Amino acid sequence: MLRLTNFKALRGWSSQTSCRRYAHRSIPNSRVDAFGSLTEIEKIMMDSVRATGPLSFATYMQLCLSHPVHGYYMNPEHAVFGARGDFITSPEISQVFGELLAVWMLEQWMTTAPSLPFRIVELGPGRGTLMDDMLRVFRQFPAARAKVTNVHLVETSPAMRTLQQSKLQSSVKNGSPKLVWHDALDEVPRSGDMYTMLVAHEFFDALPVHVIEKTSRGWHEVLIAPSTDQNIRYTMADARSAGSVLLPASSTDTTSKPRAVSSRWTRVLSPTPTATSTLLGNVSPRFANLPVGSRIEVSGVGVKSARSIADLIGSDGREENVSGCALVVDYGAEHAVGNSLRGFKDHKIVDVFHHPGESDITANVDFALLKESLGPQVTPLGTLRQGEFLNRLGIQLRAASLVRSATAAERKKIIEEDVSRLVDPLGMGDQYAVLGIISNKKGGPRNQGVWPFVDIEVDGSSMHA
Repeated sequence: MLRLTNFKALRGWSSQTSCRRYAHRSIPNSRVDAFGSLTEIEKIMMDSVRATGPLSFATYMQLCLSHPVHGYYMNPEHAVFGARGDFITSPEISQVFGELLAVWMLEQWMTTAPSLPFRIVELGPGRGTLMDDMLRVFRQFPAARAKVTNVHLVETSPAMRTLQQSKLQSSVKNGSPKLVWHDALDEVPRSGDMYTMLVAHEFFDALPVHVIEKTSRGWHEVLIAPSTDQNIRYTMADARSAGSVLLPASSTDTTSKPRAVSSRWTRVLSPTPTATSTLLGNVSPRFANLPVGSRIEVSGVGVKSARSIADLIGSDGREENVSGCALVVDYGAEHAVGNSLRGFKDHKIVDVFHHPGESDITANVDFALLKESLGPQVTPLGTLRQGEFLNRLGIQLRAASLVRSATAAERKKIIEEDVSRLVDPLGMGDQYAVLGIISNKKGGPRNQGVWPFVDIEVDGSSMHA
């Protein structure tokens, strides 16, 4: 049965689909064309296509976001987050978001391993705002303050690391907890003598995805090539669309010249199945039931990251001291999608090919695939929509407390509006999903319920997941 004693004590404190076949061509060397000047990333792309052919969407995302010099997250000239950046995240909107995530993690630790010290791992920490809010909560509980050891930040961008260091230095007193940075999740050491709390907020949506299309001959990969190449031929789906993962119905003429497009880049289809498209097309048994013509976005890196999370916090039931919990919060739902790739610039959604390297790129997360990838070492919980998750954890109670302590009427209004934005069922409250993950208890059932991911009687009334 669900144990609520610790949770109640903590709670009291308190959202061009056409595809063309690619043929050999000659690409001009000009750094300016009919669409204007190329970005630095586009210059690299042109050189790459000239040398080896069309790019995968995964390679495109890696170049745009993580190129060591010109990548969106690597260039210190890009503000990225906040009012001056291109988008704003839940932790940047309200401190309550990070506080409630910390409360949930503390409850898991207090319930399962209160005698163990614990560490915190964050994937893609942004400016450090979320971790700063979580550490503030840990400091307010003496038991937690005495047990927290290290903060592990998985971050590849030197520019972002600088921001995180600046943000978190005031939260670290006399070197405790110790801040440790890693380039990859696999670098975080597995530990059997402490509890691990892991959070991944808007991490998986930025991981590179491959776009694959199901044909009568298997899964082919959708690639990227220059839109002005007249040797490109249309390749249409073999079936009409029937949902978000499918192509829309269109002409069956496979000899047409490319239509005029608004971008210098366009989608082309590999002439035969590739090793990558075949592997990813079979990574989930759900994909076998998709009809011919389906196009889906699949992240091999996301699959690997989910498995790494399970390795880090999971237990096979024999190692009693290996334990932990995790929260994954991101755009998405428990199904595959084929048309979610998009860019963000100046707080607006833009085409995925808009100013490569100067705009953010994101794709919705297939949470069902994450859960399938975790393996038997852990128990997945949920998913819940963000609004329901936060409401169940008592966001309104915490907001009311902050409103009471605020002295200015304008500040009170801002607190209320920010919290409303986080749980808005027509906005962030529904756009984001929350997946909980806990390690398996030795000798215990894997499906044991954990609040707020289960139905439960509270004060005589029933609440449903």
